[in-house]
Amino acid sequence: MKKVTSIVIGAGLRGGHVYSQYALDHPDEFQVVAVAEPDKERRESFAKRHNIPEELCFESYEELLGKEKLADCAMICTMDRMHYEPTIMALKKGYHVLCEKPMSPDKKEIIEMGEMAKKYDRILSVCHVLRYSPFFSKLKELLEEGKIGRLMTIQHMEEVGYWHQAHSFVRGNWRNAEESSPMILQKCCHDMDIMLWLADSKCESLSSFGELSYFTEENAPEGAPAYCLDGCPHRDECAFYAPRYYLENLDGYLVRAVTDQTDPEHVLEALKKGPYGRCVFHCDNTVVDHQSVDIKFENQVTASFLMTAFTDQCARRIRLMGTKGEIKGDMDAGTIEIRDFVSGNLETIELHTPANGHNGSDMSMMHDFVRMVGEGRKGKTDAAVSVESHLMALAAEEARITGQVVNLRGFANENK
Repeated sequence: MKKVTSIVIGAGLRGGHVYSQYALDHPDEFQVVAVAEPDKERRESFAKRHNIPEELCFESYEELLGKEKLADCAMICTMDRMHYEPTIMALKKGYHVLCEKPMSPDKKEIIEMGEMAKKYDRILSVCHVLRYSPFFSKLKELLEEGKIGRLMTIQHMEEVGYWHQAHSFVRGNWRNAEESSPMILQKCCHDMDIMLWLADSKCESLSSFGELSYFTEENAPEGAPAYCLDGCPHRDECAFYAPRYYLENLDGYLVRAVTDQTDPEHVLEALKKGPYGRCVFHCDNTVVDHQSVDIKFENQVTASFLMTAFTDQCARRIRLMGTKGEIKGDMDAGTIEIRDFVSGNLETIELHTPANGHNGSDMSMMHDFVRMVGEGRKGKTDAAVSVESHLMALAAEEARITGQVVNLRGFANENK
């Protein structure tokens, strides 16, 4: 396989530190040759790590994509509402594209992105990394083997984790649906995609319930200031006290969102007036903190999905119920239990699951994408399937807001 070259648009956490790491770990396979990033410090740091010359460092994606084609592919890792335009520009320019999820919070843009990839005969791979996890790959394999007969029911839960909710969806970049996207799309399009994949059928209809119930002004303790470091009297009994999150976890990946310089002095300064130092009850967050979705697939499989912030762990657990048996699985523990109805036997599978990067899924996805581009292989993610699962998430949000059951085909074709 020839070495695959790439440009990076957006050098934040995912683009700057996760997906691009594959180039540093496998320099014989993959190389980043140019970057577009508006933050000067972040752009220069990224360029230094990847030995990118100054003339190939750009402040905006418009500048970069305005140049002649520089590489085989483009990794687009901007914020949710900034995926559509660079993706379309890159496809037209002749780049294959790896796009961070969600593709877009806009239904028409999602559909058009899929259509443009087909029109220009380009790879458009969306970062549905869970398909690459050892856990979900094994579940798919078991279903295809007929291990539990015909699949009838899916029960799936995403435990967001109280600390992750506070970091990303109350204080962080994805807190406000109007600025980024709804929670069910931003956080859970992974899960919509997984259920679609496991059900092996198109979605027929959805209903949903959910609210922003806890992280609101009315739940602020008496006397709680706007910022944790402004002398909060509840610091010792508050699970969301910002300095405890970040100053005690300087080696963790969350602190990189607070400041690029992760020494105690810079972190403390950033928490004084920065977004990650705010009281979780005094933020401008609008996304839900708990939501359920019921799904009917065209092959009569039904699914129940629950997303909640109110858990200790950031984890995913699933039950698959079939005509001959059932499967219970815990992604983060790497355990799968299979119960056979006839014999009553219980089979337990323990998988090796790397601790980082969605249990190793991030690097597995990059490995697959590089081969899709370099060798013309068919990958696990396809733009057409990603469009379907994104529309499921948006339809679920429509169902939550209206209190109605939403037919997916009608929703997709409405106002087309």
